[in-house]
Amino acid sequence: MNNPSPCQFFQQGKCQSCQRIEMPLAEQLQHKQQQLQQLLTPFAISEWLAPVAGPELAFRNKAKMVALGAAHQPILGIVSPSGEAVSLVHCPLYPASMQSLLARLEPFIQHAGIPPYRVDKAKGELKFILLTQAHCSGEFMLRFVLRSEQAIPRIERELPALLAEFPKIKLVTANIQPVHMARLEGEQEIWLHGEPRLREVFNDIPLYIRPKSFFQTNPEVAAQLYAAAKAWLAPLKLTRLWDLFCGVGGFGLHCADKTTQLTGIEIEPEAIACARLSAEELGLEQVEFNALDSTSFADEQSAGQVPDLVIVNPPRRGLGQALSIALNQFAPNYILYSSCNPQTLAADLGHLQGYATLRAQLFDMFPHTDHYEVLVLLQRKSG
Repeated sequence: MNNPSPCQFFQQGKCQSCQRIEMPLAEQLQHKQQQLQQLLTPFAISEWLAPVAGPELAFRNKAKMVALGAAHQPILGIVSPSGEAVSLVHCPLYPASMQSLLARLEPFIQHAGIPPYRVDKAKGELKFILLTQAHCSGEFMLRFVLRSEQAIPRIERELPALLAEFPKIKLVTANIQPVHMARLEGEQEIWLHGEPRLREVFNDIPLYIRPKSFFQTNPEVAAQLYAAAKAWLAPLKLTRLWDLFCGVGGFGLHCADKTTQLTGIEIEPEAIACARLSAEELGLEQVEFNALDSTSFADEQSAGQVPDLVIVNPPRRGLGQALSIALNQFAPNYILYSSCNPQTLAADLGHLQGYATLRAQLFDMFPHTDHYEVLVLLQRKSG
């Protein structure tokens, strides 16, 4: 007799996001490890560390819910493969506290009278609900993605009751996304309640989340990823680091101390503001975070002083050929590469021909899917 699925939505064919959810977690991990090792075979990894996994369920700290249905009966979730609007407020990937708030937001939208946006008719106001929870405190950042500012007074009217019921909501914004396309958020962010940021802590390192800054969605595995990076680099006695695609500074802030010169580069200004705040709280004075394009920064610095190590944590598209070749020619002693896409990682390693891959480790940031994070440490070849 088969074990019951941990997800009713998958079992009923309403959501297919977690294709591997009925496979035991140990088997999922083994499958991913085999796939990764096969993919990276050409690069002769000197040391493979055991893969790292976290909880099977209730691990996500961020929910992105499409607003569906009508103003009198709103649904937060997805459109099923059969075209049905499915409420996912009780998705088992979210902790109970997140499920409770998401479930409360459906009647909130109803009472506020905010019509969900209809893509087929280009009508309505509410496009998405974006909810983020700090693992360390349980506090929430709640964002309403709207077509215009028209519904904001109705949100503000209902907000006091919601905040009284859920005091862990520390930040509420309205993001205005007027474009008729599948684009998650717009440029304009309107503060409705609370502080301009949410505080998180990984391994005693404070990190801050603002509405548009990228943040890992699996906090327990992310903390282990950052801890591994710090442990790998500690014996190298590095004095000058670059952290490209640094986001809110997670890698660089874990790997730097008060004697380290750290330069962090990230194109999103809100993420840079968060990284600077963390560095100030940690008392790091030889740290500089700038909102710049990582490829352009590397090109402009190619004739300058070479850092001991460059940390790279690019989006799914990877470093790309141009930046990989630039780093290969720039030739820092070490490169620490964190990848969320092993296919583009392999392509980039193919361009980093002046480097040997010392170590690799898989971090199962996305259980029940074929996605995962990989950390690799590269050393410049002598001669």
